[in-house]
Amino acid sequence: MVIEPIIKGVVARSAHPYGCQALVQQHIQFVKNAEQIKNGPKRVLILGASSGFGLAARIALAFGGSEADTIGVSFERGPSEKGVGTAGWYNNVFFKQEAEKEGRIAVNIIGDAFAQETRDQVIEAIETYFEGEVDLIIYSLATGIRPNPNTGENWVSSIKPIGNSVTGATVLLDNDLWVETTVEAATDDEIESTIKVMGGSDWESWVDTLINSESIAQGCQTIAFSYIGSEANYPIYRDGTLGWAKVDLHQASHSLNLKLANFNGSAYATVCKALVTKASVYIPAFTPYIIALYQAMKEEGNHEGCIEQMQRLFSSKFNQAQPPVDAERLIRMDEWELKPSVQERVYEIMQNMNQENFKQLGDYQGYKQAFMQLNGFDIEGVDYQQDIDFETLTSLKP
Repeated sequence: MVIEPIIKGVVARSAHPYGCQALVQQHIQFVKNAEQIKNGPKRVLILGASSGFGLAARIALAFGGSEADTIGVSFERGPSEKGVGTAGWYNNVFFKQEAEKEGRIAVNIIGDAFAQETRDQVIEAIETYFEGEVDLIIYSLATGIRPNPNTGENWVSSIKPIGNSVTGATVLLDNDLWVETTVEAATDDEIESTIKVMGGSDWESWVDTLINSESIAQGCQTIAFSYIGSEANYPIYRDGTLGWAKVDLHQASHSLNLKLANFNGSAYATVCKALVTKASVYIPAFTPYIIALYQAMKEEGNHEGCIEQMQRLFSSKFNQAQPPVDAERLIRMDEWELKPSVQERVYEIMQNMNQENFKQLGDYQGYKQAFMQLNGFDIEGVDYQQDIDFETLTSLKP
């Protein structure tokens, strides 16, 4: 069979296995040739390891100088009668293959990160493969639903402004259509649920679980990824439900920092730049900002994708006993995004952008290519007309 991209709105319904393989290999080559990570962790747990920042961090730490062994947790779907499976499934498969070629341990745990069963599997894997202790815990989960452990009901996130409605554009990736949307203000229940899903309580719960199971090494650190943005997207992000959830995440880093101090460890939230990920494309009224940002940063020559961000994080900031932080103890990887010259250019582009000219003024081509590549498509050197044997796919195990 020939696998073609199927997109509905901002959701990819198909993935190309060998495109995913090629991208993993490209990213490995990038980190091998980049500034190397020195004195990095050797036993790393990544919660949300199959795409975006989690996968990039895993590749950087395994191949970018630290030579880390890794355990990755993700909720992915393999090939079945319903389809070829998700990109994350194949990212896990081919990361493991490449890591094992170089003598690294790479354990993939496929399961719901909120389930006790998954936590038990992680603790068992740490005992089996890491001599019972982990050096670094990376929290990179992106989901819209989290079960309430006390009631069994689900908290459901709502990406909305707070106080007032916001009108902005979203571009549908299946037909490149610019659609103006008005997002109504969140209710109190929606605010609370979004904080529960996207805030810091699950991160803290995971670390508590590992402390209680005596799985924390001396000097163990933990990080979670965050975003703040600029004034151009404050209404839908910083001042909205997502922003409030990120504040909760930042506060959790302080609480965890105190807990890990007992192990001579530490905890940090890391503020990354705006990028195309499977989570970010869902943010309403965010597309104009990000395609303007891509254009501005590429003009300045300082655009980074997830892999560049993570290699720079671990080679230049997180490789120190005391990583450089701002007044709120945040590691800032968004400093290039927030440069005045970049933001002035972003504002100029956004002021003039509309449904007729967004492809010309902003870097919509780069934005869409980044989305396609998340799912294994539009990658140079891949034969997308090749006949792929379904039985071969089912034999690939993460």
